[in-house]
Amino acid sequence: MSNSGFDAQAFYSALDSERKARDCTWRQVANEARVSASTLTRMGQGKKPDLDSLGALAVWSGLNLDNYVVGKQQKQKSETLNEMAALLRADRNLTADGAAALEAIVKSAYQHLRKLHDEA
Repeated sequence: MSNSGFDAQAFYSALDSERKARDCTWRQVANEARVSASTLTRMGQGKKPDLDSLGALAVWSGLNLDNYVVGKQQKQKSETLNEMAALLRADRNLTADGAAALEAIVKSAYQHLRKLHDEA
């Protein structure tokens, strides 16, 4: 991948995760986001969406498009754990102890995997 551009594959993967979390079909995503079903099919095949569709899908999903701009990703890696911790603490389905336990697990796993990545 080049040093700049949009990581459409990562965006599609995150979009799919959001779709599954909402228990939606791709057709429902298309209808709710007001994009064509063929746009989603093409994205699944590795194609980039047009700007209007990308914007509509970002609004529907709540995904921050900055997270998928190649080049910004290096800076974001250092912020990932802080954002995840904040989300866990804000989750109303978790107690404070539960959020802290999940945060410790995620940090440990993240650091281990990052170390493996850096060694590769």
